[in-house]
Amino acid sequence: MARAIELAIENVRSGRGGPFGAVIVKDGRVVAEGTNSVTSGNDPTAHAEVVAIRAACAALGAFQLDGCDLYTTCEPCPMCLGAIYWARPARVYFAGSAADAAAAGFDDAFIAGQIALPRTERKIPFIETMREESLECFRAWMEKRDRVEY
Repeated sequence: MARAIELAIENVRSGRGGPFGAVIVKDGRVVAEGTNSVTSGNDPTAHAEVVAIRAACAALGAFQLDGCDLYTTCEPCPMCLGAIYWARPARVYFAGSAADAAAAGFDDAFIAGQIALPRTERKIPFIETMREESLECFRAWMEKRDRVEY
């Protein structure tokens, strides 16, 4: 966790991004690190956890983080939480809370609230279209004999 905090502080001081850092460890060895680069990279998905997950998966040659621990400087936002569950690390350690992040201007409570709403009531309209046609995508997947489940 100390390394994740160090990365976050360096990130702020360098002007590369927000005050967030993440480290992924497997068998006592750091396999990847990540820092927030949302503004410097013009990428709203470039949160420290997502950056670290991408780097760890590339380093390990796997799309899941079996046996890995993720250390992050803050309780993960809803997007990062989803990415973490898809990556399936063994454990997640976090330092600051969501309330700590909100006090510094990073409040994701609005997003969590939007997720809980029916899609017809969300601030950004979610409009279903061409559902029947899109089911062909799933049929093709189900017919694929060599598909890799995840």
